[in-house]
Parts: sequence; structure tokens; C-alpha cells
Amino acid sequence: MKIKSKRRNALQENSALSDLAFLLIIYFIVIAGFDVNKGLLMNLPAKDSSRLVAKEEILRYFLDDSGTLYLGSDKKNIPTVEREISRAVSLHPNMAIVLDVAPAAPWQNVVSFVELAERLKVETFSFKLKASTDPAAAGDI
Repeated sequence: MKIKSKRRNALQENSALSDLAFLLIIYFIVIAGFDVNKGLLMNLPAKDSSRLVAKEEILRYFLDDSGTLYLGSDKKNIPTVEREISRAVSLHPNMAIVLDVAPAAPWQNVVSFVELAERLKVETFSFKLKASTDPAAAGDI
């Protein structure tokens, strides 16, 4: 007795896989076109480098809880800070700008200050979260 075997059509089985492969190719082409994560482009120092900065070449600002900027105990606004930093960088190209940030400071102000430093081409910039909310305490190095 002869057993009949059911003959499968190979074209129908592979068509689903080829459709899936085609859709995956299209998907990866589409998502490769988007550069979503640009972030903030800043040059970071090399891991092994050590750089000495003179105390006179450091400008230390403090951003308090209300978003007010201080240089020492003097209140500053962004246009004044911009003039100060650009003048300091033109006099001392190695000028280091430090921003101490109070814990409850508005983060938009921090971002604005970082953008300002990037726009003024400050080579050495640092910011950190400060425990004290006293502007006079931020002046300590």
C-alpha cells in the first residue's frame, strides 16, 4: 500500500518569513535615520591628565534655591555673568568656571548656565550640588 504524502508548497511558507524580514529592514532603516540622543557636546579632559589652575583663574558662582546667581556674596544676573565670564576668558584663556548648585535650585537655571559656558567657549567648567544654601559658603575652595 502506498502512503500518500502531502506535498507542501515551499513558496507559501517562506513568504511569511520574507515579509517579516522586509518589515524589519524597513524598521531599522527608519530608526537609523533619527539621531535622538545628541546631548551636550563638551570636550572632557583625558583620564590621565592633571591640570593645575591658579586660584586667580577660578570664577565660582553659586545658584541658590530660588534660582538667584551669586559671585561671592554679590547677586548677579545672566547678562552681567556673561560679560564677566567673556572678559575673564579673554584675559585668562585657562579660566575655570565653577557653579555650585543648591539642592532645590531650578534645573532650568543650571541648564541655562551650562549653555552660557558652552556658548562662551569656556574650556574648564564644573558644577556640583552643594549642601549649604548660603552663598558665602560657596566661595570656599
